[in-house]
Amino acid sequence: MNVIGIGDNVVDKYAHTRTMYPGGNALNFSVYAKMLGHRADYLGIFGNDSAAQHVISVVDELGINRPYCLQVEGENGCAQLKIEHGERIFLGSNAGGIRKTTSMDFIFEHKDYLHEFALIHSGCYSYIEDQLPALHQLGIPLSYDFSDDFVLEQALPLCRYVDFAFFSCAEYSPEQTQDIMMQASKAGSGIVCATRGSEGALLYDGKQWYHQRPQYVVPVDTMGAGDAFITAFVCHYLATTHRQADEALVQSLQYAADFSAQICLKEGAFGYGIHY
Repeated sequence: MNVIGIGDNVVDKYAHTRTMYPGGNALNFSVYAKMLGHRADYLGIFGNDSAAQHVISVVDELGINRPYCLQVEGENGCAQLKIEHGERIFLGSNAGGIRKTTSMDFIFEHKDYLHEFALIHSGCYSYIEDQLPALHQLGIPLSYDFSDDFVLEQALPLCRYVDFAFFSCAEYSPEQTQDIMMQASKAGSGIVCATRGSEGALLYDGKQWYHQRPQYVVPVDTMGAGDAFITAFVCHYLATTHRQADEALVQSLQYAADFSAQICLKEGAFGYGIHY
């Protein structure tokens, strides 16, 4: 299956080891989909600093196509964090660097290219909200990660454009999580999924609720675990839609939990760290 991540890429700088790793929600999606055996492209914006060059070199080494990415003068997206007991703790970021001041409108210069894909994935750190209506009009399934920074009143109007909506709700109660998901479903998202850390994940398809327990491991680094879950779920689900919907959802959730656990055993979102 052909899939594409559109939006953010960053370097994650680990203060405790002075090591930076490539990452970012949209780029992680492309890398994980490639790991799962799909053709996975990436479309986004790079800066021209050393951080950008590292990300670009890794993307090319992994064989992820990026024929229409922009590279502009300025800082690449960068986040600072540390790891304690396998859990990531964010210390700050440059809010995407040049990505926050460079419009994503350029992606629509390549509509024929976008129609090569069975799925587009993006998220809230990609500064792509203004482009979601036009992406929706392409008629290509669209998944979107609202992460844990969402403001529900701002997220709900976007749900009409999103086929798969993902939320990180570890800080919410089960009842609050279900309420968020039901509102997202009523707002127009076909499938709504919320990850809840060690409590696993909830999914709502507008009719039925599903719960997925996590695959417990001793994590090396939880960076990318949520992105891995999203990637494995949507790719597996779209590849098995010939099966009954409930069977496809159950199997895809388990597949996602297993793959997410594997990613927790890697340093960074997917490795490739260098000292800075």
